[in-house]
This record gives sequence, C-alpha cells and structure tokens, in this order.
Amino acid sequence: MATLYTQVSSNVFKTWSLLFFFALFIIGVGWLFSYQLGDPSILYIAVAIAVFQSFFSYWFSDKVVLAMAGAKLIEKRDNPELYRIVENLCIASGLPLPKIYIINEAQPNAFATGRDKNHAVVAVTAGLLQRLDKQELEGVIAHELSHIGNRDILLQTVVVISVGIIAILSDFFLRISFWGGGRRDDDRDRGQLGLILGVLAIVAAILAPIAATLIQLAISRKREFLADADAALLTRYPEGLARALQKIASDPNPLRGANDSTAHLYIANPFRGKQAKSWFTGLFSTHPPIEERIKILMEMSV
Repeated sequence: MATLYTQVSSNVFKTWSLLFFFALFIIGVGWLFSYQLGDPSILYIAVAIAVFQSFFSYWFSDKVVLAMAGAKLIEKRDNPELYRIVENLCIASGLPLPKIYIINEAQPNAFATGRDKNHAVVAVTAGLLQRLDKQELEGVIAHELSHIGNRDILLQTVVVISVGIIAILSDFFLRISFWGGGRRDDDRDRGQLGLILGVLAIVAAILAPIAATLIQLAISRKREFLADADAALLTRYPEGLARALQKIASDPNPLRGANDSTAHLYIANPFRGKQAKSWFTGLFSTHPPIEERIKILMEMSV
C-alpha cells in the first residue's frame, strides 16, 4: 500500500525524470535545427528570446494573475479563522506567512502564486470558505503551501522557458527553410544521411512544440500529485483534502476570473464540463483526474 512518504518520493522522481528528458529533448532538437541550418547561433538566439519573454512573467505574474482573478487582499481581522489555519500550517511547514487573498466567486477553488516563499500569495474563493469544513480547508491550504515550499512557481517558469525555446526554434527553422536557408546546397554531399536529417528536422519543427507542451502539462500534473501528498503529510489527514476535492469537483458554478493561461494554478480545473474524460484528452489537461487524486489520498496511510 502506498504511504505518504512513498507518494512524495515517487512524484519527485517522476518530475525530475520528466525534466531530464525535457533537457535532452531541447538539446536534441536544437542540435538538429542548428546542423540543418548550418548555424549554431540559432539555438543561442532562441534561448535569449525565451528568457527575455519569461523575465516579466516571473517577476510580475502574481500581480497579473490576482488582478485577472479579481482577488482582494485581506487582513487577519477580516477572516481570523482562515488566517489561523494558514498561520498554523506555515509554522508546521517552516514557511513564512504568505499574503492571503479572497476571490468573490461561488465556485470553491484556490491557488498559490509568487516568485518564491518570501513573496508568496495564497488565494481562496468565497465559495471555498462557505462549502468546506475546517479539516477540508486545512487540506486545501496545505496543498497550496506545498506548491510554495516545493518552488513550483520557479519550476513552472523554467518549464515555460523551455517550451518557449522549442517554439522559437521551430518557428525560426521553418521560416528560414521556407526562404531557402540551411544546408540545401550541401545535401548532395551529405547523401542519404543528409536527406534523412532534413526530413527529421521538418517533422521535428512541426511536432516539437506539441511534444514540449505535452511534457509541460505532464510536469504540471505530477506537481499536483506531489502537492497532494505533501499536504497529506503536513496535515496528517489525507481524507480532509480528499473530501475537499470531491466538493470542489461536484460544484457546478463557473469561475469567471479563470482563463486558459491561469487554469493550471488552481487546485482543481476551474472549467466545469471540461475535465478529462479519456486517457488521450487527459494528456492535454493541466490537472490529474479528481477521481484518481481522491483514490490515492484515501489509500494513503501514515
């Protein structure tokens, strides 16, 4: 039977395995495009552009996300019970107290953001506070604090940069190839190998961005499993989070402040009726199936 500790270790290993594969994937695609175009600077340019694009989102994305969600900063006097729960869990986890926001939405949901643990934010909806009891709310808050403690915001930034590198490399290659760039004049000298590499480069330019996005989503799902396991370890009560996820999933209310760019931040998919229904559609989901998360949590034992 899976325990809290084996779940944590398993999900950490799977995440780092995906990151290692992602790094090899970027190196391989970068080499193939650079070789085919006869210009290694293409890889350096793509990295520079992707890093520059991600700089703003890393430093200011929390403010943008909070504004999009319509979240309002609260003080302890505004909701003493919520503050006590966050404070107690922060003490138990060794994390600084994050800023706490409330979103005036009926759907029960929550997210954490911020570039590091000293600049972190936890936001919960009014529906979450209304629907959940104390143990369930503790499970949700512990999940979000686990994202902060595990530096998932930083990890996601690194992954987004990597996806951006792949997308820019592919775009550069297709554009340059279309205008006649690359090693086409040398194809006769390179023979069959050159022809094969040329075909592979074109196929990679088309499929690589899709593959990179799938890896990004897979990492996102693994971090949700990890945050679930860490939350159960922190509260010592997996059933609390499991019950909370069940209530969140069964609530029919839409979340007006959510969109495709912020959906991955929430503890559960905020789009009602768009949860994965099959293995294939699950590949394109930012969250694991709620049923699977609940099943794993209920099977955990200390």
